[in-house]
Amino acid sequence: MAAITTLTVLTPRLHTAVRTSGPNEGIPVLMVHGNASSSIFWKEIMEKMPSSFRCITPDLRGYGDTEDLLIDATKGLGDFVEDLISLLDTLEIKRYHLIGHSLGGAIAQQLIARDANRVRSATLVNPGSPFGFGGTKTIDGQPCWPDFAGSGGGMVNPEFARLIAEQDRSSDHPQASPRVIMNTFYWKPPFVPTWEEELLDGVLSEKIGPERYPGDSVPSENYPFAAPGKWGPVNAMSPKYIQDAVERFVYCANKPPILWIRGSHDQIVSDQSFFCMGTLGKLGLIPNYPGEELYPPQPMVSQMRHVLDRYAVDGGHYLELVMEGTGHSPFIEQPTEFMEYFSQHLLVNQA
Repeated sequence: MAAITTLTVLTPRLHTAVRTSGPNEGIPVLMVHGNASSSIFWKEIMEKMPSSFRCITPDLRGYGDTEDLLIDATKGLGDFVEDLISLLDTLEIKRYHLIGHSLGGAIAQQLIARDANRVRSATLVNPGSPFGFGGTKTIDGQPCWPDFAGSGGGMVNPEFARLIAEQDRSSDHPQASPRVIMNTFYWKPPFVPTWEEELLDGVLSEKIGPERYPGDSVPSENYPFAAPGKWGPVNAMSPKYIQDAVERFVYCANKPPILWIRGSHDQIVSDQSFFCMGTLGKLGLIPNYPGEELYPPQPMVSQMRHVLDRYAVDGGHYLELVMEGTGHSPFIEQPTEFMEYFSQHLLVNQA
């Protein structure tokens, strides 16, 4: 297995904690983690990578051991994208492969739009919808309400955030314990990783607060009665702030080939997400639901496919691959099978 080392890279934007593996002269692979996690989530994949590759796996701003700076949600995912470009520039990376999971997959889409000339290939693993998380109702991302109510920091269970802040490692709160949420939604139960404690460390590393996670929100007259605020990663995922990035992604001049891998039983990013206020309202779990016509479950997977189809029509190429029997993190649930697909994608796209 490849040895993994840790270092801190001082870029013009922030001190970035980075895990690396592989030879310094290897072909770079930038690996971007998701929300409520950290770079530790890529550990098994880093260990299994072919020896010709160099993994560069940062903790994002607001996560892990990277410097704790605020995320300006009004820039959408822009702070993350700028941080990653600054990291690549500081490391003098000329060309690289790109892989992103969940939130990291949404960030990867915007990184392609900004930095496609350097991206050899991209792999999106259960990526967030290109139209953002929550608050939209059609495959082309039409908002349910003009103020994008149903997205942003107000949609996060405050008990989950509180327990992260308290570094709670118990299973005492079945609706909010970080361990329970991780083992219920990050993968398909009854699977539990052998390195559960390290993964829980990653979840508990997220920075908590009204300007961090879960972020702020504003009252709304529209179901579910809260609209996005201006700070933190969940607000940065709101369609209020990222919808404009879709066109830049679809029409970027240079289009790296994309492998889209998703778990068959993902409960977080799906067309019936259990983290979507449309799904929860439809199930009767949120009061005053206005009905499916006004606020249906967000078709997250269908939105991703719609945008990738447009990407292909404009000259790009993508392959959608569903890993059966897995949830939101197939690279953790079935790492050997995942690596068969991922390494092949890397090896055939070296230009």
